[in-house]
Amino acid sequence: MRPAATRPGRVRKVFPGGNTAEGFYSFYDQIARPDANKIFVIKGGPGVGKSTFMRKIAESMRDRGYDVELHCCSSDNDSLDGVYIPALDVALIDGTAPHVVDPKNPGAVDEIVHLGDYWDEGAMRANRRQILELNREVGRLFRRAYAWLAAARIFLHEVESYYQDTGALDRGKLNHVAGELIEEIFGRAECRRRTPRDRHLFATAITPEGPVNYLETIVGHLDRRYIIAGDDGTEKNTLIGRVLDAALMRGYDVEVFHCALEPDKVDHVVIPELGVAVINAVEPHFYRHQQPGDRVIDTMQYVDTGIQEAYLGERTRAREMYREAFDQAVWFISKAKQVHDEMEEYYVPNMDFDKIEERRREVEARILELAGETLAQ
Repeated sequence: MRPAATRPGRVRKVFPGGNTAEGFYSFYDQIARPDANKIFVIKGGPGVGKSTFMRKIAESMRDRGYDVELHCCSSDNDSLDGVYIPALDVALIDGTAPHVVDPKNPGAVDEIVHLGDYWDEGAMRANRRQILELNREVGRLFRRAYAWLAAARIFLHEVESYYQDTGALDRGKLNHVAGELIEEIFGRAECRRRTPRDRHLFATAITPEGPVNYLETIVGHLDRRYIIAGDDGTEKNTLIGRVLDAALMRGYDVEVFHCALEPDKVDHVVIPELGVAVINAVEPHFYRHQQPGDRVIDTMQYVDTGIQEAYLGERTRAREMYREAFDQAVWFISKAKQVHDEMEEYYVPNMDFDKIEERRREVEARILELAGETLAQ
């Protein structure tokens, strides 16, 4: 949206990457398209001020009335990995490991902002051994975390199997519900004669503090929310996937939000042109902000509880094992953050933050110039 002088812009929070059962999973190429108006790729080590650099610009643009999208770090709840300003099609992206981003269209679109230009390299090299050791330990801890997340996925699949392999779930009725839902969403909507765009991100991440989601900032302002409730294994992801396919077939752009544990699964779909979201409301992202007009579809209606009772003990134990493995993974992610914070202590005292602030103001001025050009068009 164009800025409104009478109000601050709206803030939307998402995750461009996540700690998953597949390891670190990146959608950083989805923050902005390669043909964006401008992409600033921020380079530098830990503790050099990349997140603060981006956050200050985001706050300044929001105060000027621009909606901003904050791309949060899955490994540090308080840090940003990116900022996107939709009205200007301008992005700032942390381009350092594990989500290395390099310019695709240097000069024409992309520009590198290297905060390493403002550190004392001599002082940094004096701590070379300690930095290398800490960096190795961070990598080891994340490998352990990902192993435990892979184990958690195995036990979650076991939970799901008690619905899918026992005949307890009535897939015929679920297919009928999917057809009704698609008709309700698209029945009167005009098909678009164009190739749609699909953008992929995370609404939830597995962080040092456990699972965190900002779903309300993504769907709270929309006209309609379809909330799909029910236990894991009751085909909620399949139902949501049917809506996604229907939107793309009709030419509608979509935002696809993937499962934080299993990124090949789709948890939520937003269709911006229709003001519609379809939400998977399940642990760890129950949706508790229902508004008038929201529709809840509970897939447990299509489960034969009599069959399920026979497997209750087994399913409960599988769920317990899933949570134990998940909690162990979170412990390792939290420990990795602690070690990463130690590593930052070798960088922070050796940075010239006054010069970094000067560079930030230069970048902000460039963005405001682009804003003037955009509004003049």
